[in-house]
Amino acid sequence: MPKSIKSWNASERPRERLLQKGAVSLSNAELLAILLGSGSKKEDALSLARRILGVAAEPLKAIGRMSAEQLMTYKGIGPGKAVTLVAALELARRYTQNPVTATRVIRQSGDAFAQLEPLFSDLAHEEFWVLYLNNANRVQFRFQVSKGGLTSTLVDVRIILRKALEIGAVGLILAHNHPSGNLLPSKADISITRKTEKAAALMDIKLLDHLIVHGSEYYSFADEQRL
Repeated sequence: MPKSIKSWNASERPRERLLQKGAVSLSNAELLAILLGSGSKKEDALSLARRILGVAAEPLKAIGRMSAEQLMTYKGIGPGKAVTLVAALELARRYTQNPVTATRVIRQSGDAFAQLEPLFSDLAHEEFWVLYLNNANRVQFRFQVSKGGLTSTLVDVRIILRKALEIGAVGLILAHNHPSGNLLPSKADISITRKTEKAAALMDIKLLDHLIVHGSEYYSFADEQRL
């Protein structure tokens, strides 16, 4: 039977080290062990955390994609621990989506990607977002149009433009992810781009780009001169 973390020296316990030296001093496994709270009869929380983190080459991303049900397939993780992990990871994801950086000027596709990459991090499903820009090319607002798939019926151009009129935006950048990893635009991608471009132009709003994102890579309609 493994020794309980409570029996360790105070200087070795993750919680005590966090209080004394800050969270930055802890490893991923130690941070995860704190969230888990306890292990099982056969292993302590830190050993359980290390076992979970051994699931993939990029373990944090892999865990971020897991549902509570998937996490519970690991021996030692019940509903309580699974819910805690899913909630913590969702908070982390929302933190990265905080629009504090939304005042940066968008000069090129890479600037837009820097704003958008956190929104799509670790997603196993498709989401469609829009960046709304003012006349200085600064991002005013980020808006999620749809979640779970991408077709011309799910992405409503009227919703995109209604939000633009509400906030007085003069420029738009569309973005969605391809979890499959194929960055080439589909017929639906091209269709929604053309529809948005034409409808926005009638309102003196310019569609500046449409990015297709996967991980650290993206496809830009503007860079490919398709706008």
